[in-house]
Amino acid sequence: MKSWFRFGRGKEEPSQPSPVQQVDVAIVEAPAVEAPPAEEPRGGFLAKLRQGLSRSTDRLSDGLADIFVRRQLDEATLDELEELLIAADLGPVTAAKLRQQFDQRRFGEVTLTQVKETLAEDVAAILTKVERPLAIDPAIKPYVVLVVGVNGTGKTTTIGKLTAELTRAGKRVMLAAGDTFRAAAVEQLRIWGERSNVPVVTGPQGSDAAALSFQALEQAKRDGVDVLLIDTAGRLHNKANLMAELQKIVRVLKKLDATAPHATVLTLDATTGQNALAQVETFCAMTDVTGLVVTKLDGTAKGGVLVALADMFGLPVHGIGVGEGIDDLQPFDAREFARSLTGAV
Repeated sequence: MKSWFRFGRGKEEPSQPSPVQQVDVAIVEAPAVEAPPAEEPRGGFLAKLRQGLSRSTDRLSDGLADIFVRRQLDEATLDELEELLIAADLGPVTAAKLRQQFDQRRFGEVTLTQVKETLAEDVAAILTKVERPLAIDPAIKPYVVLVVGVNGTGKTTTIGKLTAELTRAGKRVMLAAGDTFRAAAVEQLRIWGERSNVPVVTGPQGSDAAALSFQALEQAKRDGVDVLLIDTAGRLHNKANLMAELQKIVRVLKKLDATAPHATVLTLDATTGQNALAQVETFCAMTDVTGLVVTKLDGTAKGGVLVALADMFGLPVHGIGVGEGIDDLQPFDAREFARSLTGAV
């Protein structure tokens, strides 16, 4: 079964910290509960993936059926294919690349099945390059994962999912409620902490998120935690002041550990389509984004944007979401996604 994470080699110990502002943090110890239940079989998620991607698949598959009914693969047909791929949110650059690959094959007359199978192979070739789990170095304790993204993209659910998987693997995990402005966000993180029986570091509403993150890292070091997951406030990628706050969190963490955060995971809402590309570009300019989680693929016909993201940025895709439940957020599988998207199933 695929996993969200893998373990790698360690790094040298960081330098000593310098003082930062302090906030009155509280560590919410989770009550003793049973371990998170095992997840459903992978086959169950594959069915959900196909169902969840149905709107994206229908757009692309129906369009292919309209174009390819035992037609010659001539320039006019290739033009239509390229336009369809752009409309399916694969983006103009990726669409042009896929069109060129079809052109080079010189099929002549083709069937719809051949087109879907070939397109699935070409899309999978793009996606396979970014099908990588979150690499967690067991030699670094705590391994700090910063989770960022705009409002409503599923940051907290992503943290809950990672927490459940890590605790099943026997790792000691701590959560930090860095979204200090929304009481609901803190409560949501506490609930995830209780579900996986892990402590949650919280602060007063409106307190400095960077200081809270620093103190959470101090506490995680004292407690011998393996992984510290830091939630952050949802921030619009085009708001400079909010992005500056994110940079401050990173700077402050580095005062305690020069290598932290060791991973920065950006969550993206697939329903935003091509706007997701602008979000990745801006977040990458502000901080060192190391991987992506793409959510809400079940609520959109814009699932092709994941292909555009992979082709343009090459960032690892750790997971995808096709539903509201924690088990609907799963490790990314390039081949399964490509075949589901193109209808080659």
